[in-house]
Parts: sequence; structure tokens; C-alpha cells
Amino acid sequence: MSVQTNYRTAESVSPKHPDKLCDQISDAILDAHLATDPNARVAVDVAGGHGTVFVTGEITSVAQVDVESIIQRIAGDVEVINTLAPQSTEIAQGVDDGGAGDQGIMIGYATSETPELLPLEVVLSRTLNQKLYEHWPYDGKTQVTLDGAEIVSVVASFQNATHDELQNVVEVWLDEQTIASVRDEVQLFINPAGDWQVGGFDADAGLTGRKLTVDNYGPRIPIGGGAFSGKDPSKVDRSAAYIARKIAVEYLKSRNASEVFVRLAYAIGYDQPLEATVIVDGQQERVSGYDLSPNGIIKTLRLKRPIYEQTARYGHFGHEFDWD
Repeated sequence: MSVQTNYRTAESVSPKHPDKLCDQISDAILDAHLATDPNARVAVDVAGGHGTVFVTGEITSVAQVDVESIIQRIAGDVEVINTLAPQSTEIAQGVDDGGAGDQGIMIGYATSETPELLPLEVVLSRTLNQKLYEHWPYDGKTQVTLDGAEIVSVVASFQNATHDELQNVVEVWLDEQTIASVRDEVQLFINPAGDWQVGGFDADAGLTGRKLTVDNYGPRIPIGGGAFSGKDPSKVDRSAAYIARKIAVEYLKSRNASEVFVRLAYAIGYDQPLEATVIVDGQQERVSGYDLSPNGIIKTLRLKRPIYEQTARYGHFGHEFDWD
């Protein structure tokens, strides 16, 4: 006879993970431009590892920014290779008229199962990661598997933490749980490959936009596919994903719903979405009551502020940002 289960798993990575270092560098460069030029056009990608950080992309701005000092603040004493160039005039002509900076599909989501309105497994893996990072502010990963609302396994790997030290903190975290129960035979995988002292860019390479599922809602919820970090809000990959989250949260609360999905789709150079769908507890309808043009989204969420480096640390939702 088969045993019925409802397994779901999510992971979180620390701010010193190589991919997250790249995300933070991209967004710190964006913030530095927006601080003096709110109309800056910015699309920055970073690859880093083993003593070198390569930064490329497009920036059109009147701001004068010391890119190398930003990179070294986040990544340490590294060689910087900089190939940033102005935004293509052909892309700019569509955005100058208020159109979307690219095509794409953006997903918003909200659920009533946690105070953060995020999937339970996402919240658990993230809060564990944050707790461990307070003790060991280095490279690290966590992963939590649930069966329903019961924690059945935990993975924790952190640089410069011994197995016993790490396990002690994980066990304290488990004892503190109030939003999930813990299975009596919970499995713990603590530094499962052994204790380690070399992490971050010294151990591995990173890339902007490679932790999309962590940045969004975990593997149980679909994503549109576009990265957020390093992009100014004319890029709907970012701004429309943020308004989609806001719409999902507001529909969840106003309808007293359990779960809400939002889908938005855009074409480059056009200012209105090709699709604006909300699914409330399985019932689909068209989104109404929102200005979903790029300029409307930017105004609603005040997205021309230098607020983005903080979003690149532990995911873009569930932190009481304006879109949450």
C-alpha cells in the first residue's frame, strides 16, 4: 500500500555566496547611479571568482560612479575588468516613449500560509540561513524539506563552522519553530561534505541572476525567467515582477484567499501588458484597478530610488518592501 506524502523543499543561500555577491554588486552599481540620476538606464551583469570580477552591460546616465570601489567594497581586493557601455539607441527609443524595456512574463504570488505571505518552505530555509549567517557571516546554504507542514529534513552547509557548532544552532532553531512542526526523526545533514574554510569567490565562480528561484518564491511556484538584479525599473523583468507581487498580496487580503497567482506579459516598446491575469484560489480573472504601464508601476512603487542592493541578499519578496 502506498503512503501518501506532500513533500516540498526550498533552499536559501547566504549573502556571501558567489552568485549573491554578483547580484549585490550589480544592484549596488544601480543604486549608485540612481542616487544622483533617478532616470539612469542601467543593466549590469557581473561574473566573479578567483580574484577577478568582470562587469559588463549597459549604462546611460549623467552620474559619475566609481565602479571599482563598489566592487571592492563587496568582493574585497579583486582585479576588476570593466566593459560597461551605453544603452543601445534602438532599445532606448522604445523606452523613451514609456514602453517596456523588454518582452517577458512576470509572475506574482502570495499565500496565507505564513505571515510573510510566502511558501512555508521558503520562509523556513531563509530564516534558518539568516540565523546561521548571524553566527558565521560567510558563504553558506540551507535547505528545508517539509511533508505538509512538518519539517522532515534540514541541510546546512556553512563556511568556517564546525559540524558540532552548526548542528547546535540548527537544533536551537528547530526548537524555536512556531509556524511548522518538527518530525521526531527529523534528518539533519550538517556540512554533509565535511567542514570547509574556503568559500565565496575563493572557492567558486558567481554570476548575476543565477539564483532566480531563491530570488522569487521557491521551486514550487513558476517564475517568468527574467533576472532582477542590476536592472533599472524600466526593465519590466524587475518592475512588473514587483507590481505582480503587490497585486497578489492585495487580492489575497481583499478576497480573504488562500493563494493568489498573477501573470503579466509585455512586449518591448509597448506600455501595456499583453496579459494581466490573476488566479484567486483557482479562479481566473483579469487584473483590474492598476496602472500596469512601466511608468505607472515606477510611480506606484517609487522605483527610482537607490533601494536595490538590499533586495539582492535574501530574496526580493517577504521583507516589507513597498511591493510586499
